[in-house]
Parts: sequence; C-alpha cells; structure tokens
Amino acid sequence: MSGEATHHWVVVLDIENFSSRPDPIQRSLRAGMYEVLREALQRAGLPADGVVTEDRGDGVLMIVPATVSPIVLAGPFVHALDEELRQKAVVYGPAHAMRFRVALHQGIVARDGEGWSGDAVNTACRLVDAGPLREVLAAASSSRMVFVVSDEIYRAVVRHGHRSIDPAAYLPMPFRTKHGELIGSWVTVPGSPAPPGLPPASGGTEPDDARADTGGQRASAAGRRPPGGAGISVGTVHGDVFQGDKTVNVNTTGPVRP
Repeated sequence: MSGEATHHWVVVLDIENFSSRPDPIQRSLRAGMYEVLREALQRAGLPADGVVTEDRGDGVLMIVPATVSPIVLAGPFVHALDEELRQKAVVYGPAHAMRFRVALHQGIVARDGEGWSGDAVNTACRLVDAGPLREVLAAASSSRMVFVVSDEIYRAVVRHGHRSIDPAAYLPMPFRTKHGELIGSWVTVPGSPAPPGLPPASGGTEPDDARADTGGQRASAAGRRPPGGAGISVGTVHGDVFQGDKTVNVNTTGPVRP
C-alpha cells in the first residue's frame, strides 16, 4: 500500500572496513552494531518502536518521525552511540574493532508496498559514503566514530548551539557525487575539538549565501582550516559492498527492538 510522502529525519550508520573482515567477524560486528544501536536509542530517549530501520549489511538506515527533535538526534543520540562504542572497545580485540560513520539528513520520503524512497534517503546514503568522511575517520585513529550532517541540518540545528551540540567542533565538508552533484555537509568527531584528515584546500570557497547569517560559530570553524588554504576541497563518494545504486529504494524490516 502506498503512503503519502511526509517529512522524516534520515539517519544512516555504517561500520568502517566491514567488507574486508572474514565472515565470522562480520557476523560478530553486526551483532555488536545492533546492540550499540539499541542501547543508544534507549539512552537518548528515542522511541524505538517509532523508528523504522533498514538493514544494509554493513550498517543501518533509520527513518525517524518528524515529531522527534533533531536536537536529540544530533546531540544525545550521537553521544550515546559514541559512549556505547567506547564500552565495546574495552572488550573487543583489534580484529573486531568497530567504528562508525553516521550521517543525518532530512526531507520528504514516501512508503510503498516495497519500502521507503526519496531524495532525502539518497542524499543521506551519499553523505555516509563520502570519500572525505572516510578519510576523517581514518585520520581520527583514536576516535570511535565520525558524524556528518547535511548543510540543511547544520543551518537549522547545529549552528545554533543547542544543548550538547558544539558548532565549533564542526568543519565544512563539501563533496561531489559520482554524478558530479555538489553536496554541502559538515563533519565532527565526537570528543574532538575539530575533525582531522579533511583534504587540503583546493582554492574553492563557500558560496556567499552559505556564509551569510551564521555568526561567530561558522567563523570559528573556518578558522581551523589547514593553513595556507583559502577554501574548501571537494571530495567524491565511494561505494561499498552492494552492487549498483543501493540508495534508490529502502525496504522496511521493522523497528529495532531489544
């Protein structure tokens, strides 16, 4: 049955270097990933029975109702994920090292008989697969996750500095998709004053409207760009273990439950 297209928050979570692990370790990582996700949802006070999830093999896609505050998603939920990963790291050996890339976007999505679809889903998946995001996590060797938000989320939520959200810890991370589309985004590493590993500046600059009305928060972030560079580099999106464009359609498997 088809449903009316409605606004939702879209969260995508991927495990770093998942496909390079042997099958038994992949199964262990998947079990650990869902344990971390369930605990983080509970700690952040998010309604597990209202969050639709899609298994992606190496990660999870979440369709979150618009009634949930994006402040909770970008703040307490991200912090809870990081804390749960910290606890897992205490008992997991190097072969089972589990680190996340997590993306947050928003937009209109629709549900039909096969699942969910919409450009918001496509964009969120492109965010989490972006090459520069992978490089940030690789450079943040002592961290457990990276978190990227679309420019819309940054403008509406992050830059205002709501509780438990530090806009000064975010840096701009624009990148191009394999189709040449330029996507604006902002990245942070929980627990770090600034994300490392962003590509060197390539001479490009933010559009004037992106710099407008952002106050000192964005200026603070921009002040930490690599020395000698006047602008922002543009990276590309990488694929993963799925064939083709996995972001076109989303099949619903139901809520995450303990």
